[in-house]
Amino acid sequence: MPTYVAYMTSPLGPLRLVGDGTVLFSVTMTEQRHAATGDAGWHRDDSAFEAARRQLDEYFAGQRQTFDLALAPNGTAFQQRVWAALADIPFGHTENYGELARRIGSPRAARAVGLANGRNPIPIIVPCHRVIGADGSLTGYGGGIERKRWLLQHEGLPVPASQARLI
Repeated sequence: MPTYVAYMTSPLGPLRLVGDGTVLFSVTMTEQRHAATGDAGWHRDDSAFEAARRQLDEYFAGQRQTFDLALAPNGTAFQQRVWAALADIPFGHTENYGELARRIGSPRAARAVGLANGRNPIPIIVPCHRVIGADGSLTGYGGGIERKRWLLQHEGLPVPASQARLI
């Protein structure tokens, strides 16, 4: 089965969508840690992923709070549990790593949850930006802390003044 890559513009910079043309395997931002690397077998088709591009545009325009897309992120069973739990954090809400670890039934795994969160291959849609430090701080984000600030502010969440710089 061929793998397709499409690019779209966003307020966060260019986004790269990778998958089979319909099902998303990853969404990456420029300068994102743990981004999927290009493969010689990938086929560029900027018309692919029509539903994903439309829903992302609606989200950025403030017209969408949830996504309804076919996703197939590649990860371990633990990572899959964390990513599934991320999808349950509602728009405009945050959760800290410890809370997320307790919710998935691994209360002592806050650090492992943080690592899995950082490896989320489908940010924005699988909202890893909604996970914050126990003290309310904006801890790391694969796409950069400035993008995390922007996403949280876009969702109407207060960001401490010391962390409120926009991209």
